Amino acid sequence: MNTRLHSERLLGEAPSFLEVLDHVSQVAPLNKPILIVGERGTGKELIAARLHYLSGRWDQEYVKMNCAAISESLLETELFGHEAGAFTGATKMHQGRFERADKGSLFLDELATTSALVQEKLLRIIEYGEYERVGGSKTLNVDVRLIAATNEDLPSLANVGRFREDLLDRLAFDVITLPPLRARPEDIMLLAEQFAVTMASDLGMEFFPGFSARAIESLVGHQWPGNIRELKNVVERSVYRASDDGKPVDVITLDPFDSIFRPTGSSVKTNAASSNSADSNRPSFPLDFKQTVQDYEIDLIQKALSASQFNQKKTAEKLGVTYHQLRGYMKKYELFENG
Repeated sequence: MNTRLHSERLLGEAPSFLEVLDHVSQVAPLNKPILIVGERGTGKELIAARLHYLSGRWDQEYVKMNCAAISESLLETELFGHEAGAFTGATKMHQGRFERADKGSLFLDELATTSALVQEKLLRIIEYGEYERVGGSKTLNVDVRLIAATNEDLPSLANVGRFREDLLDRLAFDVITLPPLRARPEDIMLLAEQFAVTMASDLGMEFFPGFSARAIESLVGHQWPGNIRELKNVVERSVYRASDDGKPVDVITLDPFDSIFRPTGSSVKTNAASSNSADSNRPSFPLDFKQTVQDYEIDLIQKALSASQFNQKKTAEKLGVTYHQLRGYMKKYELFENG
């Protein structure tokens, strides 16, 4: 049941996505740690579940934890457990995630946020399968397949001492890197249709009437910085806002904050902060006038693109230029994405 569910939710026909699924199928049976890398919203948790359910541990425990969702002081005890009396309030022994996942798999998301102490203990478990509960002295053994995920560049963090190089070496037996949705344009409507059908069913609609040509253009033309999670939110929001009259969904609300009444910034700003900001924006002379103007234009375009969620028509409106003028600037400054 779980295997089928996760397979259904991992939709895609793009070659880059199918390569990932092949990679997962190849490495899943191995009892080795795996690192999943990808931008936010690309489906790292679904890939981790697929790794577990395609492995020989599929009928054992699959335990998940987001390391960034737990404070540093609690993360150690959540992972490794604690003995009764280990600290104030610890009235009884607590099993950690590793202990609960024994003989199964443990998925750790946002691994880059972990402390040096936790990383040291993770390394010991990977190498020897040994650990102690917090406040305990007895060495415990555990058999867990570790699957970790991050949206950070761990090799760069290791180079500057923010992540243990030896732990990275052990985690990176193999690395699965997920493509962002903008690199899977052929999958956008496939996923959008699936999300829309599910949302229509949840709303009690008899059927989903589809998307209009204008809606499809909006969906396909967006860059999706939040990837599949953003697409799901946008589609579900657009379906429930549409009138249930049997007509295709025509309006796609990409930005739920988009309103003429939206606050544009903090209402409190000290004079000192304003002064510092103004000073930081003053150029220092002498300067290269042509290069400075070019850098300023590029910065304006990039900020407008980001504020418009990379929708070029909205960006042109924000900058007060035509769509074709914006395209000309982007071509001049080579701001189109490669690939």
